[in-house]
Amino acid sequence: FGNAPAFAVPIPLQYGLSFDVILFIPIAFIFLVTAIETSGDLTANSIIAGEPVKGPIYLKRIKGGILGDGINSGIAALFNTFPNTTFSQNNGVIQMTGVASRHVGLYIAGILVVLGFFPIIGSAFLLLPKPVLGGATLVLFGTITVAGIRILATQEMTRRRVYIMAISFGLGLGVTLVPNATQHMPDFLKQVVATPITLAGLSAIILSLL
Repeated sequence: FGNAPAFAVPIPLQYGLSFDVILFIPIAFIFLVTAIETSGDLTANSIIAGEPVKGPIYLKRIKGGILGDGINSGIAALFNTFPNTTFSQNNGVIQMTGVASRHVGLYIAGILVVLGFFPIIGSAFLLLPKPVLGGATLVLFGTITVAGIRILATQEMTRRRVYIMAISFGLGLGVTLVPNATQHMPDFLKQVVATPITLAGLSAIILSLL
């Protein structure tokens, strides 16, 4: 616990700045899929919080969420960390606690800023036993699945939609259960299709367009 510094200030562009086309294209696909994931998370959030899932208010929430993801990811890149996306487990927390207030989100944002400046506090959280975290995430991921089922239940299950969902789920689960299936692909393709969310999302997009 005592090994982490008590206070630290993030240094922008600590590792420099470069551009690689080979990495840019698959990451661009991932950003596209995370935008779709954000739309799904915000739709589930609206359902759980009793907000509309159609009309101008709903569209404003979706646009704001995706814009927030993009701006936050740009800031994250400048400060040497990973891109951000909506955290679907939060929907599980909202469903479990019944608290969907924006004020809570602002307080949590403040806590995260403090954690960024005081690494020693983050070290304290690392001391939590893994079974404790596992028990919490088990329930959270289960509630995320329920929220997804609720979204699907609002849609008419036509033969076409069932076909698109079946292929997308199948491919996503396929690379999860058989990760070696993509080992002979070029690195460029492997980075795109080896991630279950990316592969399932792209499959759903392409099949919907076709």
